[in-house]
Amino acid sequence: MIKPLFRQISITLLLLLLVALVQDGSLDRIGHEQTEAGFKRALLVFAVSRGLNGVISVAQGTEVAVEPVGIGLNFKPGEILDPINDLVERFSWVMLASSASFGMQRILLDVMASPWLTSGVIWAVLALLWVIWWPGKRSLGGVGQWICRLAFALLILRFSISLIAIGSERFYQAFLEPQYSESRGQLELAATHIGEVNRELQPDLPPAEDTSLLERAKRVYDSATKSIDLEARMAAFNQAAANISEHAINMIVVFLMQTVLFPLFSLWLLWQLLKRVLRARMGWLRHDPLPQSGNEAAPE
Repeated sequence: MIKPLFRQISITLLLLLLVALVQDGSLDRIGHEQTEAGFKRALLVFAVSRGLNGVISVAQGTEVAVEPVGIGLNFKPGEILDPINDLVERFSWVMLASSASFGMQRILLDVMASPWLTSGVIWAVLALLWVIWWPGKRSLGGVGQWICRLAFALLILRFSISLIAIGSERFYQAFLEPQYSESRGQLELAATHIGEVNRELQPDLPPAEDTSLLERAKRVYDSATKSIDLEARMAAFNQAAANISEHAINMIVVFLMQTVLFPLFSLWLLWQLLKRVLRARMGWLRHDPLPQSGNEAAPE
């Protein structure tokens, strides 16, 4: 009798601890904090991607910028960024989807922490405690098994989203944060660099009343031909394109790992755990010190 009694006391203490966690809501608060951190990161990188898209679009319109009065400078260095612009567009969509994923996670955290679900979990656990300590539990038959499965299933659901949010953020901090920090810095640097090149490619126009149209055109032409170094600008755009490609892909990997692969793996584990709970025979509920008959199935 000592071993079954010890098991009853251990399970009771565990259930009371879980009920205290449900009532306290500390896991929910931590889950919200972790989700908010990821949400802000995703929005920040989404803003970076839109900024990149903007400066690349300006670079692609360089010819218009250097031909304000029709002088024949048929030169479009920004065309080299066309493929990168497509990648940045897809990158911004991934970041928008990641932001939406964090937003849905916040809603699920609120649903799991709702009063009706919390009350349901507490009542189910109290019913299970009654079943565990009631002397005539064997007479309950399948009802005791059903109450046990329901209580554990509700506990798993109640803590699932909070644990996934906390685990996702811990996974990010352990494996993804260095890659995120480096890639975000490089993407911001690339956006700044392309913006500087764009400004250098814009020739200054003299005031309209300064000289005649022909003189203004000559000054624009001289200014453009002196200030624009085609080779240097093409090399700058090439370097920016290489950096953007590498780090945009790195950033996509970071957010797909955190918002898609890790949650899917966690949900798969959750489903496997739920299946085991719902299929378990819960033989320990019988708490019968007498040996069981040979034809009775062993508890899982």
